[in-house]
Amino acid sequence: MRVVVQRSKEASVTVDGKITGQISKGLVLLVGVTHDDTSADIEFVAEKVVNLRIFEDENQKMNHSLLDVAGEILSVSQFTLYGDCRKGRRPNFMDAARPEHALEIYNTFNSVLRAKGIKVETGIFGAMMDVSLTNDGPVTLIIESKK
Repeated sequence: MRVVVQRSKEASVTVDGKITGQISKGLVLLVGVTHDDTSADIEFVAEKVVNLRIFEDENQKMNHSLLDVAGEILSVSQFTLYGDCRKGRRPNFMDAARPEHALEIYNTFNSVLRAKGIKVETGIFGAMMDVSLTNDGPVTLIIESKK
């Protein structure tokens, strides 16, 4: 799994002119799935996401996690995170999981996050989405389960 994590003050995702997910303070997650991702990858990434100390304390130090600040998550499926741009001018998406596998992993990932007590809003898997956010900081990180 590959997840881009963006700390945000507010965020939303819109599909066909309708908001399908909206959060206040928290994290926007762009979630990419590859062929061999398993429940171990899901658990590793979910634990990292909810426990990363990337929210500021009273001294403006990044000491608080999403759990500490009662933050929310906007989770957006993003197969293009596995686009390989090293050759040619068109990305190669061979490392992106097939939709059936990706959907199962993505849905399970969101369920695991919810089970940790986090409010999770989403877009619509496979749809063309407009994602809007106010990036806080900006703070943007990448979490990968395989490295």
